[in-house]
Order: sequence, then structure tokens, then C-alpha cells
Amino acid sequence: MAETPGTDFDIVVLGGGSGGYATALRAAQLGQNVALIEADKLGGTCLHYGCVPTKALLHAAEVADNVREGHLFGINATLNGIDMAGVNSYKSGVISGLYKGLQGLVKSRKITLIEGYGKLVAQNAIEVNGQRITGKHIVLATGSYSRSLPGLTIEGRVMTSEHALAMDTVPGSAIILGGGVIGSEFASVWKSFGADVTIIEGLPHLVPNEDEAISKNLERAFRKRGIKFNLGDRFAGVTQDANGVHVTLESGKTFDAEYLLVAIGRGPRTADLGYEAAGITMDRGFVITDEKLHTGVGNIWAVGDIVPGLQLAHRGFQQGIFVAEQIMGLNPQPIVESGIPRVTYSEPEIGSVGITEAQAKEKFGAENVEAIEYNLAGNGKSKILNTAGFIKLVRQKDGPVVGVHMIGARVGELIGEGQLIVNWEAYPEDVAPLIHAHPTQNEAMGEAFLSLAGKPLHAHN
Repeated sequence: MAETPGTDFDIVVLGGGSGGYATALRAAQLGQNVALIEADKLGGTCLHYGCVPTKALLHAAEVADNVREGHLFGINATLNGIDMAGVNSYKSGVISGLYKGLQGLVKSRKITLIEGYGKLVAQNAIEVNGQRITGKHIVLATGSYSRSLPGLTIEGRVMTSEHALAMDTVPGSAIILGGGVIGSEFASVWKSFGADVTIIEGLPHLVPNEDEAISKNLERAFRKRGIKFNLGDRFAGVTQDANGVHVTLESGKTFDAEYLLVAIGRGPRTADLGYEAAGITMDRGFVITDEKLHTGVGNIWAVGDIVPGLQLAHRGFQQGIFVAEQIMGLNPQPIVESGIPRVTYSEPEIGSVGITEAQAKEKFGAENVEAIEYNLAGNGKSKILNTAGFIKLVRQKDGPVVGVHMIGARVGELIGEGQLIVNWEAYPEDVAPLIHAHPTQNEAMGEAFLSLAGKPLHAHN
């Protein structure tokens, strides 16, 4: 295919989601001529079908809970119902404002945005809309899709998170397959909106990647909220009819509801994009790279959900910045996966960074690990918010803090300090003298570190 003018760039990025647009923005800032190719909408899953819309729903759910529980604070309020058209209009307004801002940002950095379905056709070329776009460097950032199980067809009353986000009514009842982040967040929203919710999780705990103490606390909190769950029993099959869905587990247990939400994680979007043909190493659909995110083929790099590891927007952003700087020879520091902060925005919220107590014991030996929990019951602001939970710290004995794990309303907002502590390998003695404003939930972080440093102030230990 003949080259046409304006089709040769320094860097061509395939995919305009979190990883792709961050690569493009940073590369343009560093003086590169960049093309960004996106088949759907700039901003990708996170902005349009993932993080942002789900968090908007979760905030609406929090407002519903606040109204319902107003009497606890002396406020006489009645929840008259959930207007899903209004909720969806609010959600769309949030997305649209951010989308316009992102489009303006890409335009202002003089990035060439090409709308169309791109495919890798050579080590230095992407074909899109019948045109061959070449680049000295190619960055693959094609993101992920909602996975299903073999034989489990997404149709009718069986849906994924994308369909759930677009619903214009609140389900009367729902079964959620998967008790990880997405499943727990939707369970939380639908329960607050008045649905009858049951989570089916094949592993022994909800949010199974978290520290076990956090998982157990979430289970207690969900039980208290009336969110039902069935653990340690795998999904066997589902049938559906005019009345709803009928789910069977391997043990023979059955569950009935109006809808089944399949929330078992996300798979890499890499099929039929020419990756294998270019000689890129793949593993179960994921693109394998070195620690510098290079594929080992030509000048091809990969970022975001297609690279094995945490599938988080902020990981994608950081990897995008990293690759742009790596291409420009700035030699940035490789990203340590365990140092990436993780938040589950359910009620209660979960925030964690670093490794769990079990992982620390495996890594350093049980005798070389120390962990403490600071209960939010001793924190003034948490008491004001009427929330329960704790902050758990894990450290190497006589060494740095290697894990910060939290549960309670709004604790996701505390993860910033947690990730500084873990990534800078701080000792409890480094953090204990820092002053935390009173009364804030952030103060609970300070108290936890005072305890770990052996000088608890508002704790009985």
C-alpha cells in the first residue's frame, strides 16, 4: 500500500484509553510527533464504560444511603425512590465533561487523533481506515473487555458491567458472578438502590486479592447491609426465562433472580490485531514485555491492560508516561507492580498498597514480619461519619513498611499517603512524627504508625 503524506510519525499509539492517551500526551510534551488511533472513543473503557461511570453510580448510591439514614444524624428525610433516568443523566454529564476536557487536551498538544480500527501490519506500521500509518516507535494500548466463562453466553438477562451501567431501571433482584472489585462495587450500588443482591464467588473470600483481614471485614459489612453471598462454590450453569435467571453451582445449590451480572474480570483485547504475526510473544492473549515494557520486537512497546498485572487505569497512565520517557532516553524508574495503589469503591471502601501479611510472610519468613491493626472506632472523623473499619500495616521486622491495607467509608482517599510510605520504603519511625490534621480520617493513618512505632496515643496497645 502506497504511503500518503502525513502518515509518518515519531510515535504511533494504538488505543486511546488510559495507557494510550497518557503515552501520547507525555510523548508530545517531549517534542514527539504523535499519532493516536482509537476505534471507539478517546478515554477508552475507564472513562466511558468503567471507572468513571461506576464511581458516579456509587456516589449516587451513597447519597441514597445518606437520605435513608438521615434520622441517625437528626435529619428527617425520606427516600422517595431512585430515578434511574436522573441518575444516568448525572453520570453522562460527568463523562461528557471529562471527555470534552480530554479531547481539548489531545488537540492542544498537537497530537494527530485518528478514529478507526487499527491493526499492526509491520513492525513500524498500523493500518487504519485503509491507510498505512508508520512510526519510528509503535505503542500497543488496546485495553481489555469483560470476560465470560466458556459456554456462558452474554445475552438477555445475563449481562456484563457495560450492560449493567446502561440499565434504565433498578433490578428487583440480581445475582453477581464474581466477588472481586467489579462484583463488590455493583453489589454495593444495587443494594443501596433497593435491589436484592447475591454474590457468587468460587474462591473462599470476597475481594480475594486483598489481605484476608480486609476480606473478612467486607464480608461482615456486606452481611450487615443485607448483601448475600455464597463463597467457595463454583458456577456450573445458568438458564433464563421470562421470569429471570436460574443459576446452578457445582455443589448443586440453585439461585434465582431477575438478572445475572458476570463480573469475573477482564481479558486482554488483542485478538486479530496482527500482534502474533509481527512476532510478539503472547500468553493467553496478553502481550509479554520486559520490565521496560518493550516487546522484544523492533521498536514495539505495550502498556495497560494487555500487559499481565493489575488492570487499573492509573497503572496504564503511569506505564504510558514511562514508555514515552523510555523512548526519549530519560531512563525512568521501572514500575513496581506491588507499589500501585488499589481501591474498591464499595460501601465500605477498601484501599491497599504493597503486599498482604500472607505475602510478606512468604517473602521474608513469618518470624520476620510484624502487623498491626488500628480500629477506626478510635478515630473522631470516622465516628462522625458513622463508619467502621480499620487500617492494617505490615512491616518487615526492624525494617520498612511493606503493606498498607484499609477498610471503611472514604478510605480510598487515604491511599496517597499509603503509597508514598510503601514506595519510599519508610520505617514507622519516619512516619510517626508527621502531624496529621484533627479531626480527619487521615489521622487514623498517623495513629496506626504511632502504634507500629511503639508509642500509641489513642489506642489500647
